[in-house]
Parts: sequence; C-alpha cells; structure tokens
Amino acid sequence: MSDPRHRRLGIIAGAMLLPLAVAGCSGLGRSAVGTISYKMGDGRIISETSPSVRGCHVLLGDGGAKEILNNTLVDLVMYPNADCTGEPSAYSATTLTNRVAPSSKNWHSFTIVH
Repeated sequence: MSDPRHRRLGIIAGAMLLPLAVAGCSGLGRSAVGTISYKMGDGRIISETSPSVRGCHVLLGDGGAKEILNNTLVDLVMYPNADCTGEPSAYSATTLTNRVAPSSKNWHSFTIVH
C-alpha cells in the first residue's frame, strides 16, 4: 500500500514540471504557447494565438501598438519598426503587460526569445 503523502507530492511535482516541459517544447521550431494581445493607438485590441517562435512578427493594424499583454510561456522583444529593428526595443516577460513610454514610438513588430 502506498503512502498518500508520497502520492500527493508526486502529483504536485508533476504539475509543477508540466509548464516547464511545455515551454521547452515551444523552442523546437514550433509555436509559442498562449496568446499575445496588443492595444493599438486607436484603442482596438488585437490578439494572436500561439505564434511561431521563429522570425519577425509584424503587428497588425495601423499606427502600431501602445500596449502589449504577453500571456505566453516565452518572452518577447518589441520593436518600433516593422522589420524587428530600431531603438528603443523593449523586453516583455511572460505573463506581463508592457506599455510604450510616452516619448517613444509605438511598437510595430516583435521577436520571441527562445
């Protein structure tokens, strides 16, 4: 007969390791797990689900994004130009919201850190 405490600890340990395993798999040339939502200059909100972890991603809409919610398991780097270049770029950690500084240009693209 197994000890219920050991079983419970095993379940908790497995539940804690699952997100790490999923995050690790997202770096295999597949997609980021989760949703990226961004607010455009005119207030519209656009969401993108599970984008590829490779390449430069152009934000949809006119005028760029002034705010982003990174609800994925990976971090992002935001850029003021549509070709993932320009300064200042901004780092947006997983599950956090980031806003453009008042004196900066809106973001027009992003890359995924993996």
